[in-house]
Amino acid sequence: MLLRELLEGVEIVKICADPDTQIDSVCYDSRRVCAGSAFVAARRIGADGHDFIDNAIEEGAEVIVSEKELPSVPFVQVVDGNRALAVMSANLYGNPARKMKLIGVTGTKGKTTTSFFIKSVIEKTTGKKVGLIGTIQNMIGNVTQASRNSTPEAVELHSLLRQMYDGGCEYVVMEVSSHSLAIDRVYGLEFEIAIFTNFSQDHLDYHKTMESYLDSKMKLFAMCKLGIVNIDDEASEHVMSSGTCEFATYGIESNDADLQAKNIRFLEDQGCSFEALTYDSIERIYLSTPGIFTVYNALAAAICCLKLGINLTDIASALRKTEPVRGRVEIIPTGTKYKVIVDYAHSPSSVESVITAVRSFTKGRIISLIGCGGNRDKTKRPIMALAATSGSEHVIFTTDNPRSEQPEDIIKDMIEGLDSSKASYEVIVDRRTAIHRALDLAREGDTVLIMGKGHETYQEINGERIHFDDREEILLYYVDTDGKKKLD
Repeated sequence: MLLRELLEGVEIVKICADPDTQIDSVCYDSRRVCAGSAFVAARRIGADGHDFIDNAIEEGAEVIVSEKELPSVPFVQVVDGNRALAVMSANLYGNPARKMKLIGVTGTKGKTTTSFFIKSVIEKTTGKKVGLIGTIQNMIGNVTQASRNSTPEAVELHSLLRQMYDGGCEYVVMEVSSHSLAIDRVYGLEFEIAIFTNFSQDHLDYHKTMESYLDSKMKLFAMCKLGIVNIDDEASEHVMSSGTCEFATYGIESNDADLQAKNIRFLEDQGCSFEALTYDSIERIYLSTPGIFTVYNALAAAICCLKLGINLTDIASALRKTEPVRGRVEIIPTGTKYKVIVDYAHSPSSVESVITAVRSFTKGRIISLIGCGGNRDKTKRPIMALAATSGSEHVIFTTDNPRSEQPEDIIKDMIEGLDSSKASYEVIVDRRTAIHRALDLAREGDTVLIMGKGHETYQEINGERIHFDDREEILLYYVDTDGKKKLD
């Protein structure tokens, strides 16, 4: 592609390069630069691309795109490097997003499950192929790819969108994270529908304040035709008053919701059901995963699909056939008289929500296992610990993804302030040992709830991702030294 074509739509201050230069790739990482590359000095999380311009030049970049004027090299000075990266990435791959209907899901909790629900309903009711971009994995129809970020960097995002379009996808459902909105990874995209699930404390290590965190999410509602909002959430009024799109609402508590859940039932087989009411129709919806949060996620998916022209009866039928999402209140089959569940809960509100859901079908005790990620918001650590001990009969504090922090220091932050006379807990730093201890304690009727990592199959320790899967560790507990399954 010629440089002039690549720069179409970019806000340019000055260009000192041949616009007919052939460009083969767009890079934001100087380590990936090669001959034919345009290096974009974008300000990404934890790094400023301007610090690596010399490296990119040494690697043979054809042109440097920067917010600064540069001497002695072909360069394009732009107003905003992050936005330039997004627009150039879209141009490089032929703007595939314009040829599909995009559905964006943002919020503190529920993005993954809501996205999976929407994909499932569209495919089951229309037969059309749907792409999915999210935390657990990326999917082109039924073909899966590994995911590293909820919302990929702009170059990877548009490459993926191109693959989805070429693969026959007519819809794409995306988790749109606050980080991706803050640094304009999704800049320039136009969404058919954007969904706001809820808002609570998380990611303050990056956003610093709750106001900044919410403001980043608000960007999505200036990029869509229709916004769908959880009207029960305290932030919903701000979203609807600040957004520039039209809005529709869903909820449980508010009778003003366009789609409302009534007569919620929690089932003995750990699922739940509810009546979904619009102004002119009603259907009972059955779900395989318990919890009020699951009802909210299903409502979000249902009203989204209603707005796409799918009728409520078909939506209810599709949701009933939808499989549980991996790592979200996932029941591990152990063959025991107690339940073992893995969940991704890693914020105070999600810990509280999942424990409440588990309580609805637990006849005995809840034995919880939890840690906190390193190099992340430290203020939520004691709040998460309190939520765990308040809702559980016993808690084991252990390692999550310590990153560059010492696990012992993270756990110390968590348990500081806990009253040992009112809370039953213990500390086991090694996660494998902690999981086995939790299973040792379990008795008939109990639920062992292992939180924090959910679908993840690794631990991040000192810059490395080391294989670790909570599900594998659980199942290994039931195998003896000869490799035979232990009897209950």
